[in-house]
Formats: sequence, structure tokens, C-alpha cells
Amino acid sequence: MQIQVGIITISDRASAGDYKDLGGPALKGVAQKAGWQVLAEAVVPDDAARIQDAIRSFSKQGCGLILTTGGTGAGLRDVTPEAIREIMRVELPGFGEVMRAESMRITPNSILSRSLAAIVDHALVIALPGKPSGAMECLGFVEGAIPHGVALAQGTPTSC
Repeated sequence: MQIQVGIITISDRASAGDYKDLGGPALKGVAQKAGWQVLAEAVVPDDAARIQDAIRSFSKQGCGLILTTGGTGAGLRDVTPEAIREIMRVELPGFGEVMRAESMRITPNSILSRSLAAIVDHALVIALPGKPSGAMECLGFVEGAIPHGVALAQGTPTSC
């Protein structure tokens, strides 16, 4: 199954052009290396409605996997988990649990992360940290479950 991917960078500063987005391109490289096709990319501010609109738009465009980077911390503007939970069909807590547990081997601050995964419309949405290295590491920790998760989100029968 060819996985169609959408990548959303969530950052007030990157969306305003104050600094170059590094997280989105880093995730694009990981996705392409995994053999996935990146269909759509966006940079949006830390705003729940804008995050939700981007996710829903990418799902409608056929993205079975939507990766977000940013907004998963505990800062005042970090609203990514709340935005996703408002529109999700179901949360998949194991993704966040594994990402935090594995990240704890790298940095004790990972316990502050609110990374998660959920099914929204017909897409598996994975909210990753904003730091490019953290986003790539966390994606690597859960990569093996992604094809089955996408199949479940899209209602495709699997043998697993």
C-alpha cells in the first residue's frame, strides 16, 4: 500500500516568516526515505481552527497519514493536541506512550511532550514535537505501526 502523506508545521514564527521551517522538510525526508508519497505540505500558526482546517483539507485530498510538527509542548500557544482531539474520531494513546517512553532515553524533558496520534476523518494523524530531531526520532519509534494504522483509518481490510 502506497501511503499518501500530508505534513503540517505548526508555528507562529515560521508561519509569519520569522524563521525558516526546518521540521516540515525534515519529516518530508523521513517520509520519502520510507517510500511514502508526500502529497501536501503547509505551515500554519498555533491556532486550533487553522490546524483543524489543514488536517481536514489534507484528509480530503487523500492523505492517509498526516504528520504535524509543533505545538505539543506546554507553552501558552501550544494547542495542537486540543485541536486534534476536537475533531478526532478516536485517539490512539499507544503512539504517544511509545514516543515519550523512547524519548526518555534521550532527554528527561520528553516527559513534558503531549505528542499523540488519532484518526481524523480517513487519516491517521500523528502530532510530533516541534524540534526537527525530536520529530524525526519520534516518527522512527512508531513507524512500524503506521501502515496498519493508515489502513484502519481508511477502512481498508488488513491481514494483521
